[in-house]
Amino acid sequence: MTPLLELRQVCKTFAIAGGPFSGSHAVRAVDDVSLVLEERRTLGLVGESGCGKSTLSRLIMRLLTADSGEILFRGSDVRRLEGGALRTLRRQMAMVFQNPYGSLNPRMRVNELVAAPLVIHGVGNRVEREARVAKLLDAVGLPAAAAGRFPHEFSGGQRQRIAIARALALSPALVICDEAVSALDVSVQAQILNLLRDLQDEFALTYLFISHNLSVVEHVSDTVAVMQAGRIVESGPVEAIFSAPAEPYTQTLLAAVPKIGIVRHRPAGAMVAP
Repeated sequence: MTPLLELRQVCKTFAIAGGPFSGSHAVRAVDDVSLVLEERRTLGLVGESGCGKSTLSRLIMRLLTADSGEILFRGSDVRRLEGGALRTLRRQMAMVFQNPYGSLNPRMRVNELVAAPLVIHGVGNRVEREARVAKLLDAVGLPAAAAGRFPHEFSGGQRQRIAIARALALSPALVICDEAVSALDVSVQAQILNLLRDLQDEFALTYLFISHNLSVVEHVSDTVAVMQAGRIVESGPVEAIFSAPAEPYTQTLLAAVPKIGIVRHRPAGAMVAP
């Protein structure tokens, strides 16, 4: 079976201007990355900030163009698509960003925000778009009355639900979640993660889930890829990576995850605050 998304030796380099006493130099943000993502599965991409995760997501979406390699979406190389073919591809992919308030236009009402992809791509008439918006708001757990309100009238978790509804407007096959829960409170994170899993079943979605939080990735992912300095250093089924990581970098990341239930005993004679 052909995977939904396959990356083969993808590279992206940026030229960085130097200071007054040094010349410019090149930084390889994505370095020879190869990945496979099967349909209706979730691939967790983890690594510290600045390792190239978000750059890779933008290469997949063709918001940036890779210097070399292949990005195959259902067998078609994203790097080579232009015009109508690229427009068609973008209907099959969507992104949910880290900051739900920053990714939503504060001057637009929720019904306008969610309907915007439909309007841009000329999908349906006004009545059909309104029906689609109502269905999506219900799917993400927002009341019908939310349609006429502005983003600032909602909590962070509710705004992320709006962003998710907008991402699903064109019925994409692939949704890229770029740190989609890291700006939310822990209790709200759990709600959004459970929502994403329910939506995956309901809408037959495939996720690329980008995060630096290994606990979150372990909860939502089927497979995991660990990224360091632009390269994939380890990948495999989530159970294998979390139970027996082979690479020292992965071991370090896992060792840094806070453990619950560890009891620290006070030394004998230690004072206890009243």
